[in-house]
Amino acid sequence: MPPSGSTSAAAGTGVTPTTPVPATPGTSTSPASGGTASITATLPKAVPWTPRRGEVSPAVKAQATSLLEAVGTWTAGADDLASARRRASAAGHAPALADALAPLLGSGRSAVTVVRDAQYGGILSSSASVLVVVDQWRAMPDGSVVTGGTTVDVRLVAASPRWLVTEVLPASPGAAGSSLTATASRVLADSRIRLPHAALSDVRAGTVHDSVLALLVSLAREHVVDVSVLRSGHPLHVFGTSRTSDHPRGRAIDVWALDDRPLVLPANHALATSAMRYAVAHGAYNVGGPVALSGSQYFSDRTHQDHIHLGLNH
Repeated sequence: MPPSGSTSAAAGTGVTPTTPVPATPGTSTSPASGGTASITATLPKAVPWTPRRGEVSPAVKAQATSLLEAVGTWTAGADDLASARRRASAAGHAPALADALAPLLGSGRSAVTVVRDAQYGGILSSSASVLVVVDQWRAMPDGSVVTGGTTVDVRLVAASPRWLVTEVLPASPGAAGSSLTATASRVLADSRIRLPHAALSDVRAGTVHDSVLALLVSLAREHVVDVSVLRSGHPLHVFGTSRTSDHPRGRAIDVWALDDRPLVLPANHALATSAMRYAVAHGAYNVGGPVALSGSQYFSDRTHQDHIHLGLNH
C-alpha cells in the first residue's frame, strides 16, 4: 500500500472456499502455497502468532491476530456463532466481532486457524489496520481434512490498557474467471511464488493486472516470493486518507518475505532494499518498504516496516 495516512471498507468481504481431500494416516502438512488442499490425517497444532524483531507495535498485531485465532479454532460442537462469540469474549474482544467471521465457522468436527502473516494496512497514533493472512484446517465427519483460509482487514483503535478491535473485514476475491491470461497461468504454476488463499483467488478471478503478475514472475526468478496481499482484503483507501489504493484496482503487490526471510527483520532490510530497486527497474512507479531510498518512486513509513509495496500504473 502507498504511504499511509481509513475507510471502513476493504476490497471485498468473505472467505476462500475450502477443498475436501481424503485423509492419509500418519501425515500432517501445511496448506500448499498455491492454495490447494493438503492431504493430512490430523489437524496441525494451533500455534499463536508471535512478533519478530523490527515490529513497530507488536501489541497491536497481537490483538488483531488473537481474535481470528480464537474464532477460527474450534472443537466438536463449537462451530456455531454463539460459541464463536464466547471465544471472542474469552480472548478479550467484543463478542459481536465474531459475526463478521462466520465464514471461519460451519461444517466440520473441529478446526485450527493459524496466522501465516500479519502486516499493517496502516498504523497511526490512534488507529490501525492489520491485514491478517490465515490458513484454516477443518476435520470433517468422514475423516478427511479440508484446507482453506482468507485475509482479514482488522481495524483497531488505541485504548488503555490495550488497543481494541472495532471491525473485521474479510476478503472476498470473487469467483474464478472463465479464462486466464498467459501471465496469470505462469504465476499459478510458479512454485517460487507463494500466494495466500485470497491472493490466489484474486489471480484466478482475473482481477489482478497483467503488469503486476509479470513483475511477480520476474521477481520470482531472483527470489522465492511470499505475497501477503494482492487485491482483496486490502483497504480501499490509503489508510487515514481519501486516496484510492492501488490494491483494489489490482495494480499492487505486498510482499512480506523473500527466500524465507521475513522483511520485518532488520537483518533482512538489505534484501528488501534490493527488491525495491529491482521493482522500480522493472516498471513499478510507487515502491515502499522499511528503508528510505532516494528517488521519487520510493517511500518508507511506519506502515511499511514489515513488508514491501510494489505499485504499477500501467
